[in-house]
Amino acid sequence: MTPFDRPPVGMNLARTAKVIGQAFDAALVEAGGTLPVWLTLLSIKSRELANQRELAGMIGIQGATLTHHLNAMEAQGLLTRRRDPENRRVHQVALTEAGEAMFVKLRTAALAFDKRLRAGLPDERLADFAEVLAALRANVEVPSFGRLLTAFPGDNSDIPPRSRKPARNVKS
Repeated sequence: MTPFDRPPVGMNLARTAKVIGQAFDAALVEAGGTLPVWLTLLSIKSRELANQRELAGMIGIQGATLTHHLNAMEAQGLLTRRRDPENRRVHQVALTEAGEAMFVKLRTAALAFDKRLRAGLPDERLADFAEVLAALRANVEVPSFGRLLTAFPGDNSDIPPRSRKPARNVKS
């Protein structure tokens, strides 16, 4: 059996994630929201008060991107921002009643989507799948930023010369 008898795991995973992500986005839009709104509401809801820097870290986006989303959500009346009395440079973010209502709508949509996604899959298979995902993540996690790892070990001789780039090893 050659490595190409089956699609590469990463490619299969990326395609599947894209299809599932698009379907999840559509479910959230149908409920009146978007993925950025859902992630922001979920992150705010997980804390009583959160500052913008903490929220950006929890969501995994840059501060400027979060500010764009927060501006739109504030204009929609979903949240409020106010300066932290202990540190005027920090903005505290809290949900409004409309934000709480949107959270409930999007949570309902997210739970329904998860139920649809799990349909026909026994708990044992889902547990095995979670373990496989964790192992795949562990195989590619980089301990710190700034360290480059080659995607495929070896000399890359199977890649046509035009697209082949020499492997770079960076000492830490």
